[in-house]
Amino acid sequence: MPPWPLHLAVALDGAGWHPAAWRAADARPGELFSPDYWVELVQEAERGRLDFVTFDDSLAVQSSRRGMPDDRTDQVRGRLDAVLIAARVAPVTSSIGLIPVVTTTHVEPFHASKAIATLDYVSTGRAGLQARISSTSLEAGQFGRRTIVDRSDAERRSADAPGDVGDLFEEAADFVEVIRRLWDSWEDDAEIRDVATGRFVDRDKLHYIDFEGRWFSVKGPSITPRPPQGQPLVTVLAHVPVAYRLAARSADVVFVTPEDAHGAADIVATVRTHEAAAAREAPPLLVFADLVVFLDEDAGVAAARKDQLDELFGHVLRSDALVFVGTPPDLVEVMVAWRAEAIDGFRLRPGALPHDLEGITRRVVPLLQERGIFRRDYEETTLRERIGLLRPENRYADA
Repeated sequence: MPPWPLHLAVALDGAGWHPAAWRAADARPGELFSPDYWVELVQEAERGRLDFVTFDDSLAVQSSRRGMPDDRTDQVRGRLDAVLIAARVAPVTSSIGLIPVVTTTHVEPFHASKAIATLDYVSTGRAGLQARISSTSLEAGQFGRRTIVDRSDAERRSADAPGDVGDLFEEAADFVEVIRRLWDSWEDDAEIRDVATGRFVDRDKLHYIDFEGRWFSVKGPSITPRPPQGQPLVTVLAHVPVAYRLAARSADVVFVTPEDAHGAADIVATVRTHEAAAAREAPPLLVFADLVVFLDEDAGVAAARKDQLDELFGHVLRSDALVFVGTPPDLVEVMVAWRAEAIDGFRLRPGALPHDLEGITRRVVPLLQERGIFRRDYEETTLRERIGLLRPENRYADA
């Protein structure tokens, strides 16, 4: 295999990333809240030997209007909890990584740490999380604990984000730091389980984390022993400087949204600049490019399918990520070109499920395998190993 194999993941959400995908001919809208639906999607991704899947989530019902509910009845509304979906899927899969979105703004890091640690046990070392802030009053209103001012897209994307938005990212950095410390609060050999002596645990190998910060005061230790991976994977989606700073400080993988190969090179350079500014000691961030994809053997068929969904939606689909419409070979060319600009992998967002997921697993993957740049089988045991990360030492263990 060449020295630069691709990493490949998919992002799953509802019936697909197009708001009208639930109305596609092969969609399964009656099963969106069925566990079998999610099991079958992830098993399809695993048959394609993908690195991992991510599960989208939010703390309010989806809306086409940022920061406030809408009255649309022609789009999917409602979700299952992403962490619980991953936990349901874990026992019926064996190799693929499972990464649910976890909101850092209204969720306690202690709860998140034990949920993801438990997922790592249930999946035998295949868990991670995508850390996401919540910056809308709509989601804040679900909890009633704080006031959040809705900001325009331009304000949120500016180089100098408003103070409250910057605070949300600073809070997210502390959130991740707390959960990482809690994952380390049990040393690997803290459990003795010696029936003869009656000692189940070595109390000297459980540690208070004693975290004191602006947003959290957490003593620890966790109630869950150190996860199989030591540190499950932490990922962040980044479009703006404050998000790049969060990724550089806290994440293992950053999802980015280039428009072309030149943009990919610029974003990778930006990521490395933020890593240097953060004096990052961990391994360099892995950079995954996000694309929304509509795939068919004929590009005209793919375009017509998307056009039909746009018509049902009432608008042309817009996304934070590039919307690719075309054939699997054309998508592979895009991926190879971007990989040459130091993009480590791709997280593809299927426009409509299951059609575009199967286009990835049954059409794109074989083409990558023919080029020798994607695995033909799983070899590593854990998700960290698969993406080239070592199991980290426990920060609290004696040298």
